[in-house]
Amino acid sequence: MLLQQLQNGLGLLLLGMGTVFVFLIILVFVIKAMSAIIKRFSPAQSSAPVAKPVAVATASAPATADAEVAAAIVAAVAQSKK
Repeated sequence: MLLQQLQNGLGLLLLGMGTVFVFLIILVFVIKAMSAIIKRFSPAQSSAPVAKPVAVATASAPATADAEVAAAIVAAVAQSKK
């Protein structure tokens, strides 16, 4: 009885792992095929470098937000001590 259950369990284990392995192999080939198709039909990209916009940092907005948060914390602590 126990031997039969172990055999069934191992059979299901191998069947399940084999199914997943085959699916993953098929998935790899499908992705490679899709990549080849996309490379074939996609337009060629220009080799000219594209300039990225430079971000300008504003120090006043975060500073005021931090000051407001600090003031709220101080007020809350003062209120809790009363």
